[in-house]
Amino acid sequence: MKHLEGRVALVTGATRGIGRGIAIGLAEAGATVYVTGRSLNNSSSDGVFGSLSETQLAIEEAGGVCIPVQVDHSDDQQVRLLFERIQDEQDGQLDLLVNNAYSGVQAVKDAYGQPFWDCEPSIWDASNNVGLRSHYVASVFASRMMAKRNSGLICTISSWAGMSYLFNTAYGVGKAACDRLAADMAVELKPHNVASVAIWPGIVGTELFSRFASEMNQTNATDQKSSFISERYNWETPLLTGRVIAALACQPNVMRHTGRVQIVAELAKQYGIVDENGDQPASLRSLRFVLPVALPILRKYSWLIPDIKVPWSLLLLSAVSSPKI
Repeated sequence: MKHLEGRVALVTGATRGIGRGIAIGLAEAGATVYVTGRSLNNSSSDGVFGSLSETQLAIEEAGGVCIPVQVDHSDDQQVRLLFERIQDEQDGQLDLLVNNAYSGVQAVKDAYGQPFWDCEPSIWDASNNVGLRSHYVASVFASRMMAKRNSGLICTISSWAGMSYLFNTAYGVGKAACDRLAADMAVELKPHNVASVAIWPGIVGTELFSRFASEMNQTNATDQKSSFISERYNWETPLLTGRVIAALACQPNVMRHTGRVQIVAELAKQYGIVDENGDQPASLRSLRFVLPVALPILRKYSWLIPDIKVPWSLLLLSAVSSPKI
């Protein structure tokens, strides 16, 4: 059903990967979707192709309405002009902002396995300029529009790295800050009936991450972490995040979620949403995911394991959590 018909959404960084999947999921639900990216026509970055034109075609094939806008989110003036355009074209209406633009994937991949002091300090900007900072800038302009109408939802794409170490220091700090950004914006936006949440997808099979998994296969990686990545265990497609955000955006009580982390797999289960392939992946804190990761022999029988969530209180006591108080 077209639950978001008549709504206006903006997804930043939607030329490929999770951004494209989110845009398609919102279009499936009937929203008019503005999408941004640096490449209007087909281009390659990090050896992976993607463009706004391709995203527009995919959205239109799904029966949606797409308005592509070429924007470099490291340039505040371009971002300002983007929101002025939405203001003019939609008579001030913007119902949903998805902060997704991120330019640090290649830098994170290149630095994988290195301690932060062996990396150039520039990895901080690569991870957190078009990412954390650009999310803040886009939220400023979106909130000006939403607060005037006393309605709206801002979803900031974050990661489980906000809770525990993943990839490198700059990446983890940026994701923890994204969660805090969503929470603190929620405090100031609540009187204006605008919700702000952080979104945690699971292991998403984007083009770049799929290539990373293939490279692990070629190198015959055997450690526990590498094996479940290379086997594509419990992966999600980018579309699942889009479908979940679409369902969240049309909830009449969306304000009860504001300021909180929302886990894609858990919302999918709550709302009865399936992935592109018909599966419903387990949350990364579910026993159905945790036990087979620890004991690979269980992966073929994961459906027998109860889909029970490990409580936050126990996660925060674990050895991987940070910071500790």
